[in-house]
Amino acid sequence: MSMPPAAPRLAILPYRKPTEGRDYWVLDNALANAEAVRARCLAKTDWIEGYPHKPESWPGLRAIPALEPDELASIEAWVRKVTETKKLWAEAVPDGAHSNHNCVQVVGEGECQSRPHTDSRKICRYAAVLYLNPAVPDDCGTSFYRQRLPNGQLGGNMVSPPHNNLVEALGARFVPPNSFVEDLRIDHRFNRLLVYRANLIHSATAYWGHELAEKRMAAVFFWMA
Repeated sequence: MSMPPAAPRLAILPYRKPTEGRDYWVLDNALANAEAVRARCLAKTDWIEGYPHKPESWPGLRAIPALEPDELASIEAWVRKVTETKKLWAEAVPDGAHSNHNCVQVVGEGECQSRPHTDSRKICRYAAVLYLNPAVPDDCGTSFYRQRLPNGQLGGNMVSPPHNNLVEALGARFVPPNSFVEDLRIDHRFNRLLVYRANLIHSATAYWGHELAEKRMAAVFFWMA
């Protein structure tokens, strides 16, 4: 009887404890008109459907833009200030489109679980999420993760050059269950903006709700710098 193939030996990543003011930044009451932005997003009719509505790898509903130019400019001015970055821009992806920058995403309970990942270094250095539902519980925010090796040892949490994403850095697309453990959690708060270095392993902590107005709604941003 043949033995099943051994699981690939994954690379151990470098580790740096996520630290506020260096690796992530939090701004509460980020928008002066957050309620109006939420109402505008709820009224959208041009949603692109993901799982479970369509056989896509990504969950829920998406629509662009989330913020109008003046709203986005205010957010970007703060991000430039706290990250000490002179210029931010949305990088074009290979097919000529843009990443899901300034995109509102709505995902409900049961439509997705946490998916630890990094964002591609090819298209962003900083990423951000702006929470837009006041009724979502605290534990539906964003979590940072690190590796948990088969022997229980803790590994790293970031992708470094020459790699551009987590798949490249680990040397495998699929990893065994429980390969990552939560390292730090940022609570969900309505109108809270969380900015973080895009090469850190992260995920939405959890999702919420069953109807459009109940679900976890967030605007997401991806910037080169």
